Amino acid sequence: MALVGSYVGLSRLLVAVFPVFLLAWLRFGIAAVAMAHWVRRADDEPPLSAHDRKLLFWESFLGNFLFSICMLFGVQLTSALSAGVVMAAIPAAVAILSRVFLAERIGRRTAAAIACAATGIALLALARSPAAPTAAASPAPATTLGGWAPLLGHALLLGAVFCEAAYVVIGKQLTGRVSPRRISALINLWGLALVTPLGLWQALRFDFAAVPGATWALLLFYALAASMVTVWLWMKGLVHVPAPQAGVFTVCLPIAAAAVGVGLLGEAVTPLHGVALALALTGLVMATWPGRRGSPPPAQPAPRAR
Repeated sequence: MALVGSYVGLSRLLVAVFPVFLLAWLRFGIAAVAMAHWVRRADDEPPLSAHDRKLLFWESFLGNFLFSICMLFGVQLTSALSAGVVMAAIPAAVAILSRVFLAERIGRRTAAAIACAATGIALLALARSPAAPTAAASPAPATTLGGWAPLLGHALLLGAVFCEAAYVVIGKQLTGRVSPRRISALINLWGLALVTPLGLWQALRFDFAAVPGATWALLLFYALAASMVTVWLWMKGLVHVPAPQAGVFTVCLPIAAAAVGVGLLGEAVTPLHGVALALALTGLVMATWPGRRGSPPPAQPAPRAR
């Protein structure tokens, strides 16, 4: 989860160099090559049904394609710190969608967590987005949007949160029949197919020779961390740690993203940002902390191909 938070924060450096659709296309392409050996069906795994194929498409369209676009544009218009705070609302969004689509109940603690997340995001809308020194080089449309840029950025980040929540809800219906590694590989291929027309359009007008080697290295880290490494770490961890208890470790996501924004990107922290982060962390822990024996565990988001 700390790795997830770090690449969410560091993606701000990438969107300062690459156009968003081109960045997403390159990321999906690199991950597709790295995960080619994950696509093959295991001998003990049943063939994909028509229903599974539809779920895989929506899993990719919402949780991979739209998530990446909303997250990258959102980070471009706001900050790594803001992205970390908003991403902490993922468990609350999962609870809301699970209630709407799966008829799962929302307990008092989860309702309080949703309230904390909503209040934290509202405070972000009031706070001035901290600018990083690298943001000046970004081709972001913030200058043309004026004062609307932070509001639109936070709305896009919130959209990314619900895209991720949709991934979790849809994934509940897939993981019993398809292995997590194959799910990640297949939805990554769908993401590559969906973004290829826009990626090629931006690639034709982009000067690849002007990209420094360090940025290519960061892109490689972003692609492999988002699509492969976090999946393996999370799944291996769940072998030894119960899922409800493992959910508490999602607190590392906003902390890591905030640390990258403040420590590496030089983003300033206002008092409102501090309060928003504290509320986000409180709501996240409330939503994921293991309940009493006999109480249903909350739905847990797992890192995977983003």
